[in-house]
Amino acid sequence: MTDPVVTALIAEGDALDRMVTGIAPEQWRTPTPAPGWTVSDQIAHLTFVYGLAGMAASDPDAFKSVTEAAAKDFQGAVNAAVKQHTGAPDDMLAAFRAQRTATEKALAALPGDRLVPWLVRPIPAAVLAAAGMMELFAHGQDIADAVGVRREATDRLMHVVVFAVLVQEFGYQARGETQPDTPFRFEITAPSGAVHAYGPADAEQRVSGPAEDFCLLVTRRRHRDDLKIVAVGAEADHWLDIAQAYRGPAGEGRRPGQFA
Repeated sequence: MTDPVVTALIAEGDALDRMVTGIAPEQWRTPTPAPGWTVSDQIAHLTFVYGLAGMAASDPDAFKSVTEAAAKDFQGAVNAAVKQHTGAPDDMLAAFRAQRTATEKALAALPGDRLVPWLVRPIPAAVLAAAGMMELFAHGQDIADAVGVRREATDRLMHVVVFAVLVQEFGYQARGETQPDTPFRFEITAPSGAVHAYGPADAEQRVSGPAEDFCLLVTRRRHRDDLKIVAVGAEADHWLDIAQAYRGPAGEGRRPGQFA
């Protein structure tokens, strides 16, 4: 039986496919809110990420070989690999679909708790799929903003929420800060209306709000001032400023009111 997060990853990939299929070829050159990135760059990046995840799931030895070779300048290697996926829109879409299919098949073939290699340490296959959901949400939002599309929020977002809670420390690491030992309570409302809670019920540091807004926060696709995310406690309030669900530099993020 396919793990639910892989099923969600497939559905989210289909939604992004439909969005880019519906735009004109010239729109692939449209700048997105990510500085220096066009729609084409976003799809190239996702194709590369799918390829890396598929390799981790299907050929761990090859994955280790590729990442070890790129270790000295990983970001440079990523940028070079992304350029290899850039081309005419039809060709890029075909490559994206082919890589998606291969990666989804590789992930679906594994038990969710099977450890696979990843960039820092081995992680369960289900967590890798959730990381893919985060990538799809983040870069899909950049594309949607660039071409003027309003995406439909579904309960699939809860997989991104869970992933962001699991990697709560990334925001601190990106800024050289020490993560506090104080536990957090997250109470996030799914698009269907159900409230999902994570962390001790009596935690003093609390974060709550709608799932879509939470995902926009942790992917830094919206400024916290434009979101209905509430923090209780000084440490929780600080986390809203630094939250990110990806490793590495935080990037510029987005300005307050940028999408008003």
